[in-house]
Amino acid sequence: RTQTSVVFQMAVPADRHKGWYLSLMAPNTKGPTFAWLDPSRLYCNSQALADCVKDLLRPFHNDTIDLVAGIDAMGFILGASVATTLGKGFLAIRKAGHLCIETQNQNYTDYTGRQKTMEVRVDVLKPGMKVLLVDQWIETGGTMKAAIQLVERLGAAVVGVAAVAIENTEGGKWIKENYKFSHCIPEELQSQIDRKYLDSFKSFNNN
Repeated sequence: RTQTSVVFQMAVPADRHKGWYLSLMAPNTKGPTFAWLDPSRLYCNSQALADCVKDLLRPFHNDTIDLVAGIDAMGFILGASVATTLGKGFLAIRKAGHLCIETQNQNYTDYTGRQKTMEVRVDVLKPGMKVLLVDQWIETGGTMKAAIQLVERLGAAVVGVAAVAIENTEGGKWIKENYKFSHCIPEELQSQIDRKYLDSFKSFNNN
């Protein structure tokens, strides 16, 4: 009996320009209580994930990075991929209540407007350590700002911030103005990101 392995595929273009894989992201089909799109669909394509990580790292090639930190939960996927590519360790910044050791906590408001708390273990980050912060998406910037505060409170330095997209909200602009950053959005797509609708969704809905 023969078993067939079904793998998520998409034709990879010969010219893999920055962000070619963004059309893999799926639109929200569940209503306003959910995020407006699902970026994680692009991770299912190995070339897309590799190129996404490559694009995120491009601005930091000449920077010293001691550790990569990813934000709970989707930042774990990209952050671990970035850390593996760099050959560096990975630190998980968690939602409060999951770590069984001493932690430093920070309250924040997420993109839905809910009050939350994140935490990080205190036995890894040291004064002078250079950290690259990674998350999947930056909308209001509240989650990333809290992560920055945690890292800096423990004496480490934030080398930069990396995410698939950084929206031009007040919080997103604050991050871009105050920290070195990278994202995967070509300039011509930023306006689509900011209005929370990608033209690629039209062809997605026809598939």
